[in-house]
Amino acid sequence: MPCNDVRIRSTGIALPGEPVDNARLARAFGLDQIWEQWIDAFVGTRSRYLATDLSTGERFSSLADLAATAAGRALAAAEVGPGDVDLIVMATATPDMLMPATVNVVADTLGINDVPTFQIQSGCTGALQALEVASRFLATGSRTVLALGGDTCAKHLDTRADLAGVPPAQLVNLLLFGDAAAAVVLGTSEQPGLADVRRVTTRLTGLGREAGQTLEWYGLADRDGRRPPASENYKAIEEAVPRMAGEILTEMLAELGWSSADFDYLLPPQLSGRMTDRIVEQLDVPAAQPVSCVTETGNTGNALPFLQLDRALAIMQPGDRALGIAVESSKWIKGGFAFERV
Repeated sequence: MPCNDVRIRSTGIALPGEPVDNARLARAFGLDQIWEQWIDAFVGTRSRYLATDLSTGERFSSLADLAATAAGRALAAAEVGPGDVDLIVMATATPDMLMPATVNVVADTLGINDVPTFQIQSGCTGALQALEVASRFLATGSRTVLALGGDTCAKHLDTRADLAGVPPAQLVNLLLFGDAAAAVVLGTSEQPGLADVRRVTTRLTGLGREAGQTLEWYGLADRDGRRPPASENYKAIEEAVPRMAGEILTEMLAELGWSSADFDYLLPPQLSGRMTDRIVEQLDVPAAQPVSCVTETGNTGNALPFLQLDRALAIMQPGDRALGIAVESSKWIKGGFAFERV
């Protein structure tokens, strides 16, 4: 959808604990040096942040904790109080529990009440879906909207498990992902130096296609079942995501009326360090500087597009344009957004 008078007032991020490098991750799960080298060479992610202590298995930050921290930082940066927020929309694939919704726990922590709240259950494009919902509400009278994206995958890790015989489709989830939350305050008021959202698009394209990734939620009746908690068809993702990223870029440029030389920063999909490099190379937009963080943070799911947004805004000058791309591989959702520093 085209966005009129939707402005990014501020961002805020929250990363739990200290970065966990590949050597520490390999040691924690009893993986040998060959696995550590494999992560470096083929995944390309050097570190990630985990909300679970690998030595004890204890979770020290919930998703709600991280989201509230990120939101508080964004609200403070925008000089906005809890009573000024008209709407909260949050995207996550890994809520703390089924009920209450994590977004409502965050609202309670922030002291926000008597406003609409929405929680979007989605993978990596969820942050863009939250941005699209926020933009639609701003177009119909809301003045200040808080958009959140975050995931905490480490709570699904069993630090006591013997991973020697685990299939790669399950093991890859251990290597790729990290925990984080990020927040964006959106508004309609004109202020110097803000960034305008020019366009947001999300679209399901998975009709008849096998899921590229699954994440189970076990109930009491089946928690001892044999289904793996998480699995990933990494080969299908390697084949599909670069192609889909190119399709999104072409569609976004056509909708915006831009050429490949008309934007300054590219926010590519962030599955892994190696995959991101491959996608940037195939998109072939040398005039645009890539903005990436996956090698340091790991794949943080719904936090990633907003983490990239935070980094881009820190370096953009007046008149600079940026274009972001996200792909949700569980059921193949395309997503893109464009913004400009005015």
